[in-house]
Order: sequence, then C-alpha cells, then structure tokens
Amino acid sequence: MSQKTPAPNVLLIMVDELAPQALPTYGNSVVQAPNISKLAKESVVFNKAYTNSPLCAPARASMLTGRLTPSIGAWDNGSELSSELPTIAHYLRRLGYSATLSGKMHFIGPDQLHGYQSRLTTDIYPADFSWTANWSRPPTDPNPAGVSMRPVLEAGPCLRNLQIDYDEEVQYQAKQWLWDRARSKEDKKPFFLTVSYTHPHPPFDAQQEFWDLYESLEIDLPQVPELPPEQLDPASLGLYYNHRRNQMPVAQDQVLRARRAYYAMISWVDRQIGELLQTLKSSGLDENTIIIFTSDHGEMLGERGMWFKMSMYEWSVRVPLMISWPKHFDPKFVDSNVSLVDLLPTLLDLCSEDSVKPHDPVEGLAGHSLKKLLETGKDEQWSDIVISDFTAGGVPGPLRMLKEGRWKLITTGGHPPMLFDLKEDPNELNDLSKDPSSQKELNRLMTKLSENYDVDEIQARVRKSQARRLLIREVDELSDDPFRWNWKARSDDDIRYVRGGGLQHGEHATKAKARFPLKD
Repeated sequence: MSQKTPAPNVLLIMVDELAPQALPTYGNSVVQAPNISKLAKESVVFNKAYTNSPLCAPARASMLTGRLTPSIGAWDNGSELSSELPTIAHYLRRLGYSATLSGKMHFIGPDQLHGYQSRLTTDIYPADFSWTANWSRPPTDPNPAGVSMRPVLEAGPCLRNLQIDYDEEVQYQAKQWLWDRARSKEDKKPFFLTVSYTHPHPPFDAQQEFWDLYESLEIDLPQVPELPPEQLDPASLGLYYNHRRNQMPVAQDQVLRARRAYYAMISWVDRQIGELLQTLKSSGLDENTIIIFTSDHGEMLGERGMWFKMSMYEWSVRVPLMISWPKHFDPKFVDSNVSLVDLLPTLLDLCSEDSVKPHDPVEGLAGHSLKKLLETGKDEQWSDIVISDFTAGGVPGPLRMLKEGRWKLITTGGHPPMLFDLKEDPNELNDLSKDPSSQKELNRLMTKLSENYDVDEIQARVRKSQARRLLIREVDELSDDPFRWNWKARSDDDIRYVRGGGLQHGEHATKAKARFPLKD
C-alpha cells in the first residue's frame, strides 16, 4: 500500500503597491532585490499578472474570495467584506489546514479574521468606514484617506517611520510562528501562513542604509513624461484633482528622489523576504511548501505624471506573481494573462488532490486554476481574459478594464472607451477606440466587458452603499469614544497606526508624524 503524499503547506508572501516593472525579474536594471530574484529563479513567474482592483482593500477582498469586486460589494477602502463570503482561508481549513495571518489585509468591518484562525499583528489601516468614498462630492474634494502629493514632495532618507515599525513586527511574528510550528510535535496539520508587508507603499521614505544603495546609480525617469490636464482621460483627470496634483506640482528632482526611495524600500522588504525564506528553510519547512509571492496592485511612480494606483494603466494594475513548489514545478516564465482571483481555485486544485473531503466552491468563482500553466507553461483552454474594477474616489463613474491577449479595453462610467494594443503600444499612448480598423475588436471586447455588468446598476449600488456608510461614519464621529473594529494584537494598537481619515488624521498625515527625523 503506497504512502499518502502529505498535503503541501502554503506560504503566501504579499507586499503592498509593488509594480513588477520595478523588479529585476521583470527587466528593471536599477533595483537591487537579490532575494526576490533568487525566488524567481526557483518559481513559475507570470509576466502578465493583474490585480482585480487597483486599490488595497478591494484587491485583497477579491483575491481572498476569488470573486470580482462588484459581485462582493468591495467598492472602496471603506467597504465591509461580508462574513458570509468564504475565503481561501475557509476553503483550506475545510481541507484540514490551519490558517494564520501576520500583517496587513485591510479588512473593513467587525469580522477581522475572515477564515484565519489567528492574526499575529494588528492592521496598519483603519477597519471602520473612515475611508468611504463619496460620489456626491466633486473629485476636487480631498481624498477620504488623506491622499495627496505630500509623500512625493517629502521623499528621502529616514531613520524610522511607521511602515518600518509595522513591517518589523510582521516579520518578527511570522518568523517566530515558523519556529514554533517547526518544533511542535502535536501540530501535524498543513499550514496556510500569510505574511503581508506594507512596503513599498508610500510615503517614499527609506532607511539611510538602503537609500545609500542607490547613491552611485542613475535613477531612471518615467518612460512617459507628465501629461498636461487637457490631455488626460476623464478618470486620470479626476485623480489629478483628487490627489491634489493641481495644488502640489512635482519637480523632476522630486520625481527622482521618490523613485530612488521606492527602489530603496523594495531593497528593504527584499531583505525581510530573504530572512523569512531562510527561516522557512532552516526550520525544515521548505521541502513541501508552496510559496506564492505577489502584491495587491502596482504603483504609477510618476508615469504620465501620475502617482500611487487607482488607474487602469499598466504600472498601476499589473502585479508580480511568482509561485514556487520544489520538485513539482520547473522554473519558467508564463505569458498568459492571469489575475489574483485565480489563486483561490489554484490552491483548491493543488491542496486537495489527496483529500477525500469535498472541495468544490459553494458558488462560481471568477478565477480559474493555474495548475496546468504551472506544470507546463501552457493551457489550451485558458481564456486569457482578466478584469479589474475601480469604484472609489476621484473617478467620474465605475472604472473597468478588460485585458485579453494583447488588447486592453478601459471604460469609465458613461464616457467613451479606450482601446490599446499593448504589443505595439506598451506605454498606452495610442487610443485605438476611434480607429476604423479597430472597431471590430472594440465591439467584441465591449460585449465581453458588459457580460453580467450593467454600469448604471453598478453606479446605483455604489452610491447606495456610500450613503449608508457615510451616515454611520457621521454618527460615529459625533461620539467622544467611537467603537472601532480594528484587530488588537496589543492593547495600544488603536493608537499606534493609521486610525482615521482626511488630511489631518488620514494615511499621509499619520505616517508623516511617525517619521524620524520629522519634516516640516
């Protein structure tokens, strides 16, 4: 009788706001990330992986549930993820796994576990409705999370900041968990461990050691220079005002400093990832562990004059994706279009082969298993379609992208669509939507994009959800001691990290106060 093959462990390593274009594996010749590069050489690397929403909370909710954001109401960074939605953690626990989270997952609402049995740290961002978007206000209003160009203008070296505080805690807890798991004789369950760092998310601050790595290197400028407001599409124009670019112009030297800091932050988190993977190996847990490395979305990094994410251009919507499983997958590059919703069905496929328990999802998923692509690099049945949605602040209506093969279609509310041929036009400068020779392709993709998607219905649902949440937020803010849903790993977690919104208490203001040395 043959011995049953043990189920693989799963280590999901997430970073925040990492554009794959900034990694050596994807062609960047400036950035130093030796540990991520080493992992890539042992992995199946997906060249065309995309987020299903270029915003933190919706992207993570979509990834964990395997469903697109409109189907789960993940509209913005203040949208609650319903407790009735099964996640990767739920499905793997049904297969006999333990599920542990160290780091950021940006859950909104009272359920701060969503299938994970334990969280080793708090979250860096608020779990309430502080960051609810408000489409009844013009996009010129300040971003609800307090986003502005301040991180770009203040970019440079530092000794300490909020993200270093946070990620060092994430790192310590994750490594300790691995050691504890390795020496436990009782715990025989396969594990699903998620380690989620907040680097290299802005602000663009980096410790001096990592800033100095780029002292003698020539920092590259964006491939597409800043476009004037009159040349911006409606969604980009909305973000232009929402991010206060009209009030905070950025000079070329500030662009270079921000890009240098971003590269240095990548090097910083690369070191953490190297130490984490070494712990996995030293503890003897690496032999049968699937390692997944990805990000929730990208970072525009000055391309077209744009920063942060929230757009459907490649630097914002593409993500790195590497999957390693020693002795099972040969290292290779895959060019098929894939997205984060494919991770749930992939793990169901890989982790339940020897299980007698049912593992079919309770309802249809938006993604598909990557197993055949992982094994052979090809899948004749692969649809090669990815979809991404954005319904948060700064845009004049629901923003949706469909990518199939070389073609990318972008729609914004009731505005005319945009069509790009990324093979001929990788920088997305030539909109073919009005080109007579491209009308057949445009109409075909518009039909696919509109399947089970009514933009007027989405707009109505978003506005209704916003109204409900804004009312609750208003009432909460009237209280001297409002109830917060933040996960507490320490008693002071409600005051250590970002716990509010707006220009005074939001993300950028809070992080600026935690930087050392302080900036005026």
